[in-house]
Amino acid sequence: MYLAKKLIGALAMPLAVSTILAAAAVVLWARRRREGATWLLVSAMILVYVSSLVPVGDALLHPLERQYPSLGATGRLPTVGYIVVLGSSYSPRAGISVTGALDEDGLARIVEGVRLARRLGAVRLVVSGGAPAGRVPVARGYAALARELGIDDASMIVLDRPLDTAAEAQAVAALLGDAPFILVTSAYHMPRAVRLMRRAGARPIPAPTGQRAGGPIAHYWSYFLPSSAGLRRTEYALHEYLGLAALAAGVDRAQGMCRANPECPRRPCTPEPPALRARRSRSTRLRWVGHEPEVRQARPPIH
Repeated sequence: MYLAKKLIGALAMPLAVSTILAAAAVVLWARRRREGATWLLVSAMILVYVSSLVPVGDALLHPLERQYPSLGATGRLPTVGYIVVLGSSYSPRAGISVTGALDEDGLARIVEGVRLARRLGAVRLVVSGGAPAGRVPVARGYAALARELGIDDASMIVLDRPLDTAAEAQAVAALLGDAPFILVTSAYHMPRAVRLMRRAGARPIPAPTGQRAGGPIAHYWSYFLPSSAGLRRTEYALHEYLGLAALAAGVDRAQGMCRANPECPRRPCTPEPPALRARRSRSTRLRWVGHEPEVRQARPPIH
């Protein structure tokens, strides 16, 4: 399911669609259907041009990013016991520091999480994000950078198995129950992340970061020139709109609590029973024992 979602998302991006249209145009041209081939080729060129314009990317991103304001930029922070930082991408290599191995979104997310943690003081930092087999989970990169920035191991919880946002939501709900927590992720990703968290039964307080839309442009005429920056913004926005559409259609539903435990031998399973959810509170967390979760007391925040 994870690979299928990645493939569908990649094929729905403008460059992939344009490539498919251009390939179809070549086939039609070889079959001497010149008019149809011309229309397909022109359509592919227009799609690439329009999707690479910064104003188009900004127009698509802005409705996503404006839904939640930055947290604590001018006022006080809410009193919570946990800050959750959602995963991104991490590619550690020899001779590269952790800041170079994290992608732009991941770096912004973990720095914002550490900033909020240092302001609150008595809080635990939950870093999340797994990786396919053979790769290092981004949660470990987050933990390494947070450690270098002054967060001690006793104040961190590492969730290094969830592979996507839906799985992260299930893992966080299993860990924190109905305790409110600050949720840190990219501003454009926040609407979908909040919906998934609430659907899993968690209580996030949004703290978006890494806003992209509306940045300054050096020259007004550059608005009309295609660029990689414009294409990236369009792709980020389209990815989120596809995810929100899948969420609204019920396509992206997790398979109960087992999404938080990939090694569970009994799949698919039913969602967490209401009685079990009622047993959990601000001071409890879950540990997996076989298939069934075991409720145990969580360690208090480190002062």
